[in-house]
Amino acid sequence: MNALSRILAACRSHPRLRRVLLGPRPDAVPALIAKACAFIGLLDVLAGVFARFRHSRAHTVAEVLPGALGPFAAALSLSTGLLLLLLAHGLRRRKRRAWRAAVVLLPAGAVAQFAYRHSAIGVLISLAMLTLLIHHRGEFAALPDPRSRWRALSNFLLWSAASILIGLVIVSAHGRRMIGDPSLADRITHVLYGLFGFEGPVHYTGSTVSWTVGFSLGSLGLLTAVTTIYLAFRPEHPAAQLTEEDESHLRALLAKHGRRDSLGHFALRRDKAVVFSPSGKAAVTYRVVSGVMLASGDPIGDVEAWPGAIERFMDEAKAHSWTPAVMGCSETGGEVWTRETGLDALELGDEAVVDVADFSLAGRAMRNVRQMVKRIERAGYETRVRRVRDLGETELARVRQAAEDWRGTDTERGFSMALGRIGDASDGDCLIATAHKTDDQPGPYGDLKAILHFVPWGEDGVSLDLMRRDRSADPGMNELLIVAALQAAPKFDITRVSLNFAMFRSALARGEKIGAGPVLRAWRGLLVFLSRWFQIESLYKFNAKFQPRWEPRFVVYRASGDLPRIGFAAMQAEGFVSLALPLPRFLRRRSTPADTCAHSVGERDISAA
Repeated sequence: MNALSRILAACRSHPRLRRVLLGPRPDAVPALIAKACAFIGLLDVLAGVFARFRHSRAHTVAEVLPGALGPFAAALSLSTGLLLLLLAHGLRRRKRRAWRAAVVLLPAGAVAQFAYRHSAIGVLISLAMLTLLIHHRGEFAALPDPRSRWRALSNFLLWSAASILIGLVIVSAHGRRMIGDPSLADRITHVLYGLFGFEGPVHYTGSTVSWTVGFSLGSLGLLTAVTTIYLAFRPEHPAAQLTEEDESHLRALLAKHGRRDSLGHFALRRDKAVVFSPSGKAAVTYRVVSGVMLASGDPIGDVEAWPGAIERFMDEAKAHSWTPAVMGCSETGGEVWTRETGLDALELGDEAVVDVADFSLAGRAMRNVRQMVKRIERAGYETRVRRVRDLGETELARVRQAAEDWRGTDTERGFSMALGRIGDASDGDCLIATAHKTDDQPGPYGDLKAILHFVPWGEDGVSLDLMRRDRSADPGMNELLIVAALQAAPKFDITRVSLNFAMFRSALARGEKIGAGPVLRAWRGLLVFLSRWFQIESLYKFNAKFQPRWEPRFVVYRASGDLPRIGFAAMQAEGFVSLALPLPRFLRRRSTPADTCAHSVGERDISAA
C-alpha cells in the first residue's frame, strides 16, 4: 500500500508520469482522439491517392484478393479518410453523432488500408483508435449545434472545390502511367467527368490504374452528393431566438434592474437566446457562433441571482460542447463570471459615458466640437430629439428606410451594442435624434440628413445604438446630433448617455504619452496600423471629443487558446466577417422594422466626423 501511495503521489505531482502510468485524463480524451482521428484520416487519404506499397509483408496475402478490390479499396480509403478528417473537429467537441460516425468509419478505413495499401500498421492504428473510442464513449455526449438547410449549399460548394483539387492530385499521381502528356485543361475535364462517373480524356496504360482513378473520382462525387442531400433533407434545428414570453420576462427584469448596465437593453435583440436562473430573477442572453456560446454585457436582473443564470449558461455550453465566452461585461460582471465559473477575464476596451450635468460646449477642450456645431448650424441644419413613440408612422417609415439605405455595407453589423431594429411598437421609450436641412430640395427621405438612435438605460439614461447619415451631407453630422441629444437630455429626465465603445483605449492613450516604454509604443503602433481597416484609433478620438468618463469592459474566456476562436466568432457576430453567401440584391427580402439593424460596437459611421 505504501508503494502504491507513493506512485499515486508521484502521478499527481508529475502529469507526464501520470499519463504514462494511468493514461490520459478522461476530459483530455476527446482532444487526443480527435488528433489521432485526423492523423488516421490523412493516412487513409494518402493511401487512396498514391500508389500502394509493393514491398509490404502483407503484399503476398493481398495478391490473392480479386483484382477489382484494389480500385474499390482505394476509393473506400479516400472516402473514409476525408470523412474522418471532417469528423475530427466534432470529436474534439465531444459530439455524439461524430462519435457514432467514427465508430463506423474506422473499421472501413482499416479494411481499405489492408486491401489496397497492404499496411498492417495502418490496420492496427485504426483498430486501436476504435477501441479507444468505445472505451471512452461516455465522454462523447454533446448535443448537436443549431443548423439550417442553407448549410447544404455551402457544403456543396466546399466539397465541389475540394473534390476538384483532390481529383487533380489523383489524376496526376499516376503520371508515369499516363498515355501522352495531357494538358491541365484535359486533366480538369477528366476530373469533372470522373466526379459524375464518366470516363474523361486522360488515359493510362493498364486497366488497374484507370479503374483506380475512376473509382476514386466517383467516390468524391458521391461524397459531395450524399453529404449535400443529407444536409438538405435532415430536420432543421434552427438557432434559438427570443420568444414573446422570454422578451416579456426580460423587459420586466430590465424595468427593475436595467439601470445597472448600459448594454442591458441590447439583450432584447431577437436573434439571441436566453437562459434564466432557477428563481427567474436573472438571465443571460447569448448567440452561438461557430461553436462559441457568446454572451454580451452583464447578466440581466438581480445581482444576487446572477450565479444561478451563469450556472445555467455554463450547463448549456457543456451540454452542446460550446466554448463559453462573454464580450463587453463590466468590471462587476467580470468579477462574478470569474468567481462563479473559474474563467479568466481580459480588459477589452472602454465605454465612453457622458454625465449630462457635467457636459458643456464651453472651454478650450470643447473648442473643436463647438466650432463644428456652429458651422453646421449656420449651413442651415436643424436638429430634433424625440422619443420614438412621438414620431408619426409616416416619418418613422422614412427613418427606417433611410437607416437601411445609408448603412453602407451589404451585411448588417451589430451584436453587443446594437438592438437590431428601429421603431418597433415595444420600443417606444427609445430616443431618436435627427438632423434636417429645410432649405434644400426634398429628397427621397424628405429633409432628413442624419439619424442617431438611443436605447433606454434604466429610467435616467440612454445608450447609443445607431449612427447613420446621408453621404452627401456636410461633415460633422454625428457631432451635431450627439451635442443635440446631450443638450435635450434634461427634458427627458436623462442624466447619463453612453456613447461608443473604444477598443484598446487605454493602450492607445498610454502609448502616446511621454515616457511610454518600447513595448507599449509598439503595441500602440500596431493598433494604429490596424486602424486602417478597423475603426480603433478614430473611434477612441471621436469619443474623447466629448470629455467622457471611461468605463472598462472585459472579455471573459476559458483558456488563452480559445481567444483566437472567440475573436473570430465575435467578428462574425458583429458582422465584420461573414461565412454566409450573400444573395443577389434583387432576391433580398426588403427589411421590416424589426430587421433594420445597427452598426456594431466598433463600426458606427464616424468617417465624416
